[in-house]
Amino acid sequence: MRFLFGLLALIGAAFAFSLSATAAAPDWQAHVTKTADGGFLVGNPNAKVKLVEYMSYTCPHCAAFSRESASVLRGQMIKSGSVSLEERNMVRDQLDLAAALLARCAGPAGFDKLSTTFFAQQDTWLNNGIQWEQNNSQRMAMYPKDARLKAAAEGAGISAIARANGMSQAQIDACLADPAGLAQITTLLQHVPQGITGTPGFLIDGKLQRNVYNWATLEPALRAAGAR
Repeated sequence: MRFLFGLLALIGAAFAFSLSATAAAPDWQAHVTKTADGGFLVGNPNAKVKLVEYMSYTCPHCAAFSRESASVLRGQMIKSGSVSLEERNMVRDQLDLAAALLARCAGPAGFDKLSTTFFAQQDTWLNNGIQWEQNNSQRMAMYPKDARLKAAAEGAGISAIARANGMSQAQIDACLADPAGLAQITTLLQHVPQGITGTPGFLIDGKLQRNVYNWATLEPALRAAGAR
């Protein structure tokens, strides 16, 4: 009987320890910080594998990557702390610039959420934005640059997405006209590594991934680097 009680006590202690360890394990998906290079890092800053993505909100391949990689890259690799993802804007056009300014202006707490939403809803707002620009290009040419950007963001529905994610109209207007925000994006563009010629473009532990443009080709490279 004493042996039985002792065994039960050991099992209970082991179970309690297991629960404690599980509860203590952080979910790194929600940890976002701004880097010295001007990117936003999602996950464990001390992760074994450090992934950098150069991305554009108007790039269909970037939207596809965001969708296809989510369950494993974010749900497993980043969540566990094995991989960190630093997202760097590589702006291609006016609509991309508007989305980038708003996402970045949301700060670390809001950047990743807005980025994910912009990619998830890209088909809708990008098509709306292209149509709006075609219908208003001559009229907008007479407006100041800040006014054109604000009008394009509203016409595409980019501003509506920002409002739905907690930004006020006053914040949106200020972000789209913020010279410091524009300067940060300009600096990022000036320091794109040689070899990154389009989006998405990837670095793993500082090494350029050549001929890797989607999740199917990136996942094996991450696994080889030690991602779990």
